[in-house]
Amino acid sequence: MVDVITLGELLIDFVPTVSGVTLIDAPAFKKAPGGAPANVAAGLVKLGVSSAFLGKVGDDAFGLFLKATLDQSGVDTRGLVFSQDARTALAFVSLRADGEREFMFYRHPSADMLFSPEEVAVDLIRAAKILHIGSISLISEPSRSATLTALKVARQQGLLVSYDPNLRLMLWPDAPAAKKDVLSIWDQTHLVKVSVEELFFLTGVEDLDRAVEALWHDDLRLFVVTLGADGCRYYTPRIKGQVQGFNVQAVDTTGAGDGFVAGLLMGLLNHPAAWHEDHVLRDVCRVANAVGALTTTQRGAIPALPTKSQVEAFLQAAEPGYEGPTNKASLG
Repeated sequence: MVDVITLGELLIDFVPTVSGVTLIDAPAFKKAPGGAPANVAAGLVKLGVSSAFLGKVGDDAFGLFLKATLDQSGVDTRGLVFSQDARTALAFVSLRADGEREFMFYRHPSADMLFSPEEVAVDLIRAAKILHIGSISLISEPSRSATLTALKVARQQGLLVSYDPNLRLMLWPDAPAAKKDVLSIWDQTHLVKVSVEELFFLTGVEDLDRAVEALWHDDLRLFVVTLGADGCRYYTPRIKGQVQGFNVQAVDTTGAGDGFVAGLLMGLLNHPAAWHEDHVLRDVCRVANAVGALTTTQRGAIPALPTKSQVEAFLQAAEPGYEGPTNKASLG
């Protein structure tokens, strides 16, 4: 039994060895394991939370490398299957001087797109506490039906459903299709995390409070909007607020949002009713901000995700003498 199940894409990120160049000008690339849901699973284990990943990779060298990476990270891979019909997805990621990214994907189709409902390890889901999903698995069949199957099982079993759309517009046929698919499961989620750019895209409203209100539904317990270096803003049925981020020297922002999600889910597992208490939720978000910030200080996603001890040391150095009401508890 594991605490958190993540489902979706698992792929290879090829990251330039130098920042501030285009893909054309990059002299070389570093191979790094990636894929948002897999990043979250690995990030959780590094923070001391048990997790399992459900998805599909190619029966090729890259697929075997990714499974070995998750296994070595401590992620349960019993729900990872191999495809004989497609290869593992690849993404080339160009890093600008400020650490922001541009993507070029190789998925025509890739193995993750062929993940089917019959391959979903429903027994793992039934024994968990949280199901975390993204939107990339909703783009095409059969991975869309596999995602819906997992979502149905999770809701039937009373799991907390966490959703990070992790929007990559170039993977959809067009922007309207992306918006429609991202929102298609919105009302079945309990926790949503979006970037401020994703929020404005989904609503067309450039006022944070009004945009969140436009997407709110009765089953939502927590809505979090990440603001990059400025931290995050949180909303619950009763409270809202903002928690400032941390200033770090960003090398690569790949996986930063996934690290944030891992930190957030860890905090919510330690404090299941955090959305009822503002001071607890603020501390949970503070830890999540720290995890996200630390992830940007190294290249790649999974390799850059911090351990619990690294987060603790970072928080102590950032705010010496901090004795918040739930600091130790938020970190488990």
